Amino acid sequence: MEVARGDIRPRLRYMNDMRPLFADPKTDFVFKRIFGTEEHKPLLMALLNGLLELDEAHRVVEVELLSAEQRPKVQELKYSIVDVKCTDARGTHYVVEMQVLNVEGFEKRVVYNVAKAYTGQLDAGQRYPDLDDVIGVTICDFELWPQREAPGVPMLSRWRMQEQHGGARGLGQLQFVFLELPKYDGSRPPSTVVEKWAYFFREASNLEMVPEVLAERPFKDALDAARVARFTDEEWDAYVRAGMALQDERGALSLARKEGKQEGLRASIRRILHKRGLVMGPLDEARLEGCTQLATLERWLDQSLSATDVSEALGDGAPGEPSPGA
Repeated sequence: MEVARGDIRPRLRYMNDMRPLFADPKTDFVFKRIFGTEEHKPLLMALLNGLLELDEAHRVVEVELLSAEQRPKVQELKYSIVDVKCTDARGTHYVVEMQVLNVEGFEKRVVYNVAKAYTGQLDAGQRYPDLDDVIGVTICDFELWPQREAPGVPMLSRWRMQEQHGGARGLGQLQFVFLELPKYDGSRPPSTVVEKWAYFFREASNLEMVPEVLAERPFKDALDAARVARFTDEEWDAYVRAGMALQDERGALSLARKEGKQEGLRASIRRILHKRGLVMGPLDEARLEGCTQLATLERWLDQSLSATDVSEALGDGAPGEPSPGA
């Protein structure tokens, strides 16, 4: 069978025979299917009530889904979802997002989206005293605040403004909640509601049955909504395409970051050699530019700090690398 360039249909048909029991809820397509449809509003409310750890008096009691026209038109959002607005018993609004890629400026965009939801209320003719609070709820498939950095930030964190001298809380009109999935402790079964939601997002696509820890509502219902058997062929193809596009984007980001680090190391080596009065010749420049091994570039950077000439700075090349002047 001849396949035209770029035609992924044979690959999709092949993957149809390898369907898992549950689709990955972290993908844009499935997240919207579970939490962004009229049919599954109770699941969205359960997710919010669980992650916000709300008591009975302040639980989310109403959910309004934004129309396509109301959703943010931001390029960086193509692998995230920000299309639900929720209102609790006190009138607080919520902006919910699933973010799978740690893109540049991510924290700033989260703040921007929440602030935009807050100021956007004035478009409805409200006055400043009538503005409702807005809370951003973001589920991250990466560590936004790595555990190795102090002070440690827990898997579920909540942020609001605080007076820096006495620690008093205030200006709570904007708040932020983050669930960092990689911080989930998989060494033991989940016990709390928050841990069960984290387990659901991380492991749903790997499950071969409904585990006992998720065999109750709302988790059982969320798994049911993610069942691949309920997908039409068109929905399955859309899901596969979304997953392939996400993997392509991951690869592109990884490559860009690697290339960016390489270029930064090259620039640092050139700057150090220049400041030390060591002039690189054309062959040295070609060798430096042609090196793509981060370990070698880092070693050259260290050597540049004390080398007496360029050959010494770029010396002891890795196997397969030409020597200076070769």
